Amino acid sequence: MCGIIAYAGNKPAANVVLEGLKKLEYRGYDSWGIVALADKAENAERPFYVIKRVGKIGGINWDYVSEAIRGESHVAVGHTRWSTHGGVTEQNAHPHLDCSGKIAVVHNGIVDNHQEIRAGLGSHRFLSQTDTEVIPHLIEELMSKEELDFIAAVRKAASTLKGRSAFVAINSETRQMAAARKGTPLIIGLHENSNEEFFIASDVTAFLDYTNKVMYIDDNEMAVVDGGGIAFSSLTSGNELKKRVVEIHWHVGSAEKDGYDHFLIKEVMEQKHTIAAAINQDDAKILAVANDVKSAFGTFFVGCGTAGKTCMVAEYLFSKISGKHINSVVASEFSNYQHYLTPKTLMIAVSQSGETADVLEAIDVAKSKNVRVVSLLNVFGSTMMRASDDFFMVNAGAERAVVSTKATTAQIAVLTLLAYATAGKLQEGKLLLMNAASAVNDMLNPRYEERIKKLALQLVDKKDVFIIGRGLNYPIALEAAIKLQETCYTHAQGFAGGELKHGPLALIEDGTACIAIVANDETKQDMISNAAEVKARGGYIIGIAPENNEVFDYWLKVPDVGNASPIVNIIPVQILAYHIAVLRGINPDYPRNLAKVCTTK
Repeated sequence: MCGIIAYAGNKPAANVVLEGLKKLEYRGYDSWGIVALADKAENAERPFYVIKRVGKIGGINWDYVSEAIRGESHVAVGHTRWSTHGGVTEQNAHPHLDCSGKIAVVHNGIVDNHQEIRAGLGSHRFLSQTDTEVIPHLIEELMSKEELDFIAAVRKAASTLKGRSAFVAINSETRQMAAARKGTPLIIGLHENSNEEFFIASDVTAFLDYTNKVMYIDDNEMAVVDGGGIAFSSLTSGNELKKRVVEIHWHVGSAEKDGYDHFLIKEVMEQKHTIAAAINQDDAKILAVANDVKSAFGTFFVGCGTAGKTCMVAEYLFSKISGKHINSVVASEFSNYQHYLTPKTLMIAVSQSGETADVLEAIDVAKSKNVRVVSLLNVFGSTMMRASDDFFMVNAGAERAVVSTKATTAQIAVLTLLAYATAGKLQEGKLLLMNAASAVNDMLNPRYEERIKKLALQLVDKKDVFIIGRGLNYPIALEAAIKLQETCYTHAQGFAGGELKHGPLALIEDGTACIAIVANDETKQDMISNAAEVKARGGYIIGIAPENNEVFDYWLKVPDVGNASPIVNIIPVQILAYHIAVLRGINPDYPRNLAKVCTTK
């Protein structure tokens, strides 16, 4: 939530930052702002050029910004906001300055104790309702009252903040840029000549056009960029830290639209390739983690939102394939299970970004009980990866749409592979998933998409949609509901098919849309009966199934892929949600009130 990009180097800094912000828009798009440090030759009374605007930054060009940021700067910081404290206004957009106008700050996360800090800064003039604005004023106060230099003041200010956050501050007098991290990601990018060009960002995609060489700021650390290069140190002790350079192997094109109207539909179509990429894992590593599952005294699969639903799928997969009982837990609720944890417990944490705050806190709880943690991730070098004892990459490539699609099916693929490995059937699992990947490649064709578009036209005015499933596909019914909720703002609810008679049937009226996810397995006949119950009460039945049935009013065919059915059954709903959104004039890449990376609780 919220995106930060900073640059110091020999290029026009505001231009670099503007383009970086566009790549971070999925992290927040309520408002945006840029602060550029004037060259030394500029008027000392106006050390910063600042522009702040409400709305998305995607359509803004350099000519527009150059009118507001005059002169050529070589140091700049930008921010795209997902609002938490204070409404969506220019005053609340970042950056925020201190009273003197010499310290500028952008911030990601939440300052839990901002009210207490603000109360202690009574003489300072605040211009916004944000928690962020206390940071530049606190730095100013520490420099004035305690006579600290800028770096020492940033360190003490960062240590004073409570909650998960990260910020970048610029001092116009010393011309230093300082970045501090407490739980929320910040990454340093280094150009070929690492002593001349530096990037600081929430996400590597912000500067991937320029470099794939990165250094990570870990929790309770800070980095300082000035004319002499970059230095890392501890926020608590102040001791200098040495960092290694890591190369990120994401292709720039994976973060571009490549001719598609939206990232979402591009990423849906990329599942032709990403499912196969996901199962390209090290057999020895898969078998080692499978052995961990077999020997663990209690295994917990933990995730949030869509990742939480993939964990639920895993719960069914392990029961059905390997006869293992595992526990699927929503990450924000995991602390309630800490009383069961022992050093023999295993946690498998799932997250696309590897930066999800609730999952990171669940990992902290697990680590406090000496639990072994294995993470399933899509972003190499993420906080979760570095906090885990081991990890798997799902290899889906950059996912720019807020709504997760290709990462979801990649996660399910790896979890399916792990379930088969736990049963001693790794090669059988690989063959199943290779066949599923091939079937998805055949399914995702223009004719199939056109059929779903026709259904979207029928559903575009529907306010409510129900989705039912059983067994492996009950979690997929829940995930399908999430896809419709976040993509096209449809009130959608997922249910286990057998639960209809325990309440939901009371909501069925003539024309009520109900998606029935029917796999060709032991749940098939019961699911057909459940769909018939809805139809008998006037419901309009959309069947997602390998075979047509007379109970279906509209049929979306999916491949018959056995235990890989959750992978193929979610894809038609992803496409359906996309086309309903487009018909409603909604930008499917950027749902209202949501952000891609949830770094706040």
